[in-house]
Amino acid sequence: MRPEIDLTAGHPAFNILRAAHIEFRVTDLERARAFYVDLLGFVESERRGDRLYLRGYEERDHHSLVLRRAASPGVGHLAFRVASEEDLERLERGCRRRDLPARWLPEETGHGRALRVQDPAGLPLEFFHRVERMERLLQRYDLYRGACVMRLDHFNCQVSDVAPAARWYQQDLGFGCSEYTESAGDPPQLWAIWLRRKQNVHDIALMTGIGPRLHHAAFWVQDQLSVLRACDILAAARMTDRIERGPGRHGLSNAFFLYLRDPDNNRIELYTGDYLIADPDWQPIRWRLDDPQRATLWGHAAPASWFEDASRVESIVDGAFVETRPPRLADRPSFVG
Repeated sequence: MRPEIDLTAGHPAFNILRAAHIEFRVTDLERARAFYVDLLGFVESERRGDRLYLRGYEERDHHSLVLRRAASPGVGHLAFRVASEEDLERLERGCRRRDLPARWLPEETGHGRALRVQDPAGLPLEFFHRVERMERLLQRYDLYRGACVMRLDHFNCQVSDVAPAARWYQQDLGFGCSEYTESAGDPPQLWAIWLRRKQNVHDIALMTGIGPRLHHAAFWVQDQLSVLRACDILAAARMTDRIERGPGRHGLSNAFFLYLRDPDNNRIELYTGDYLIADPDWQPIRWRLDDPQRATLWGHAAPASWFEDASRVESIVDGAFVETRPPRLADRPSFVG
């Protein structure tokens, strides 16, 4: 197997469970609330100072989306839950051995103490175990509104060089690979990878682009009709300019999707219909970058903005945006202009 496409997962001494929440920077908290809560139907768990904490109907965690008022759009951090407090200690030791920036945060709104880490590609990660539980609203159908957002599903990030970033997630953190994309060159190289801890397609995807940047956070919705309902709601609110791509079906993951831009142009995906991965010996699915059915099963190319635009991410050290780097490989398929 080519070393740049090593798809094996390591076995670290700690257990990362799943993607847990994301923090978006927004310039107008009321405007952001109107978009996420009033239109799309996210549940408001709490508002504290310059932060708004939201969740889906299925979620028991205090929040899966934090909206934080800031001078400019972007991403504060991506969070994962671990299985125990001891896992945080083990995780810190592993990051220190790699000389990665890491710091502890005391108990925060909605969860216990957390470990912040800047990953090798520059993405700001947070890990925590203790969570504040909220009422599960799955069967409160009388409360359902908007797109019927159920839960956070995954993050998708652009990085300048996917192969070394993927190796860290696989070997150091124990993420498994569900699917991957090879470049069209000779020999092919790793262009993107879909990595998971829970038993579906991914918790985080890494794809070639200007990075480090957050491409999107994806939220699972109840069904395909929920995706279509979101389109109708945005159209009725005369906000069709917020619809960037879709609705459609990905070839990769099989998921039905819709990509939206919030009022600050942070990108979210409404996502449903991927598949279960129950067995540890799952064989990753290989795609070629020049296969038009990879990104959209129906063959439609993504708009140029889908490759060019993404949210910058913060440094865990000083809160400034991390400097971005150009991609090592071509950052889009040849059939996209």
